Amino acid sequence: MDTPKNDSKPSRVAILGAGLMGRMLAVALTQKNLADEYNVVLFDQDNEHGHDSAAYLAAAMLAPLAESAEASKNIMRMGEQSLNLWPEFLETLEAPVFFQQQGSLILSHDQDRAYLLDFQRRLKRHNNQSVKALNKDAIEQLEPSLANQSKYFMNGLFLPNEGQLDNRELLSSLALTIKKRNIAWFRNTAVEHHGNEVIFNNQSTKFDWVIDCRGLGAKTVNANLRGVRGEVIRVHAPEVDLSRPVRLMHPRYPIYIAPKRNYHFVIGATQIESEDRRQPTIRSALELLSSCYSVHKGFAEAEILEMKAGLRPALPDNEPKITVDGQSIQVNGLFRHGYLLAPVLVEQCLAVIQQTQTALKPKKTLKNSAGLPNIQLSSSHETDSNCVPPPFFEQLVEHAHV
Repeated sequence: MDTPKNDSKPSRVAILGAGLMGRMLAVALTQKNLADEYNVVLFDQDNEHGHDSAAYLAAAMLAPLAESAEASKNIMRMGEQSLNLWPEFLETLEAPVFFQQQGSLILSHDQDRAYLLDFQRRLKRHNNQSVKALNKDAIEQLEPSLANQSKYFMNGLFLPNEGQLDNRELLSSLALTIKKRNIAWFRNTAVEHHGNEVIFNNQSTKFDWVIDCRGLGAKTVNANLRGVRGEVIRVHAPEVDLSRPVRLMHPRYPIYIAPKRNYHFVIGATQIESEDRRQPTIRSALELLSSCYSVHKGFAEAEILEMKAGLRPALPDNEPKITVDGQSIQVNGLFRHGYLLAPVLVEQCLAVIQQTQTALKPKKTLKNSAGLPNIQLSSSHETDSNCVPPPFFEQLVEHAHV
């Protein structure tokens, strides 16, 4: 068993992968209240912009209830918790990041109303206040520009508690914060690890902790990972004025439209069980573009800025998992829920590290205030009574069996 660290000496932490999770963990571990506890080194085979990461491609919608139509109630609950954590985390960054919480608007054309009703039925809502049925007038009150379309929307749903942020502003702000804190960052560097030994640039270094956030880059050590293809189009549409994310229910190609600053829009929704890394197909592009034009005719004159495809890392149940093996942690399987769940996952990783560092105390059962099942820690992962796991710990964290 590893001996406890000297409290006066910072623990050395290697973070593998500088996508969303890797950057957020680097920032979280170097906040003012932890600055003397951890010495963080970040490794990534990508550049600082993260162009190859799933985080760079995403629309970054924070929609726990809307996602619950396909995802589990646990994903929804973690997403709700993360939505509460985002503003505080963003306040710690060096540059502002676009964040809003003005809800989500769900629409369907009249002939597709059955799909809207089916979507509503599948929502794992807590109460009727979290979903509001809308008629034509209520839709146009929320989004006045939809009143001027040739084809009106007669029915919709409003999910008032949802939000979004700008993923690329966030990645840039995280990069700036990492630089300002003088965190060592090995960019364009291939890296592997064996336990807490990290191998890079033909050398190896031992760390107190290794956190593997490489997504599909960790496929060599996690055979359960698979890539799920997504395709996204970004446009500049000055003639479109939408104030919140809009989802269109459709039998063949449901889409989302996420408005960002300066009339930039992210359009997507394709989810293909394939690890094909080619750029988007003509079929997908036509479906996405024709669908967004059916929502707002102002998209006809939009400038296409980017059409891009990428792979999301997923586990067999499409749920994230934090796997702990000694002092090596793997965070993976975020699927299409990276931005939705990231703050909660960061919270869980910090809990694992802090609990392990206060090990070698009598076994005890911890209670949390979230009404979730109690968590029993084994002798190698015990804690004191002041380190209570955040909600969802038991569902997320598993310990490797030796």
